[in-house]
This record gives sequence, structure tokens and C-alpha cells, in this order.
Amino acid sequence: MDLAKIIERAKNICLSPKTEWPKIAAETTDVKSLFMGYAMILAAIPAICGMIGTSVFGVSLPIVGTIRTPIGTALAHGVLHYVFALGAIYVVSLIINALAPTFDGQKDAVQALKLIVYASTPAWIAGVLSLIPMLGILGVIAGLYGLYLLYIGLPVLMKNPEDKSIGYTALIVVCYIVLMLIIGAIVGTVAGVGASARGRF
Repeated sequence: MDLAKIIERAKNICLSPKTEWPKIAAETTDVKSLFMGYAMILAAIPAICGMIGTSVFGVSLPIVGTIRTPIGTALAHGVLHYVFALGAIYVVSLIINALAPTFDGQKDAVQALKLIVYASTPAWIAGVLSLIPMLGILGVIAGLYGLYLLYIGLPVLMKNPEDKSIGYTALIVVCYIVLMLIIGAIVGTVAGVGASARGRF
């Protein structure tokens, strides 16, 4: 997928998801194409912008002032978050696929991956707000819109009855939150160990 097609897909899934999901469902693709041609590109936005935001602009706190993360630490955090975020996308797709029969849907690994990759689009695009860390909270709104995209995309891609999409979505969200908490703990531990190691040399 070239840049023009990526932009077109991102625009369509955000602005007209009800017409875009059926098109996505009908497309023939594979895991490699979804990751290399879309996910890896858009997921880089929050990673790069977050790194620049925390190291260049910093976070302003009352009394303390502006705190900037050392560029090396920011880079390490950015790379770790990028790698783990892509891994999380794949794991969540496995969860979506595994849960399909529970909600009378049809298992299809590629469709499940399409679903979570394209539903993540608003959050990835909103990652540009990380350039100014204080605006990062606005990314929560984009994340909520991503949940809506997931909700309306489930019956189209996973073929579950529409009335079961709320429960299906809720369970996916719970699994995703647990996964992100685990990733956050791992990233924090690895970054902390790295910082300690640098401090000894």
C-alpha cells in the first residue's frame, strides 16, 4: 500500500467507517501486508512524536517547571513502545479471533487483524499530539473513537450478530487494557534498568 492509499484508507475509516468496513472485509490481504503496508507506518507516529515531545518540549509541571527526558531515554522508550504496540496489535487480533465463536461470529485470523489494525487508526493519527505532551490527553478521545470503529466493524468482519457486538467489544477492551498494563510495566522496567546501567558508567 503506497502513501496515497494509506492516507485514503485512514481518511475513509475515520470519516466514513460504515461504508469503508465492507470494502475492507472484501479485500484479500495477508499479515505481512497489513503490518508493513499500514500498521508499521502509522504506529510510528505516536512513537516518534512522543519521543520528540518529551525530549525537546518536555512536560511543564507547577513549581517544578519543565521536565525534559534525555534524548537517549526518550529514544529507548519510543522504540520499546513502538515494538510492543505492534506486538499488542497482533495479540489482540488473536484474542478477537478466538472470541468469535463465543459471540456467534466466524473465526478468521486475517479479518480479525484487519479489524484491530484499522480500528487503531484514529489513535495512531492522534499520536501527533504527543509533540506537545500536555495535549496527549486528547488522544483519549481518538482512542474512544477507535472503540466505536471496532464496535461497528465487528459484525462486518467477524460476522457476529450486531446485538452481540457490545459484549464482544467490551471483552476485547478488557483484554487490551490488561495487555497494555503488562506492556507498560515491561517498558518501565527495561527503561529503568537501562537508566541504572548508564548511571554506573
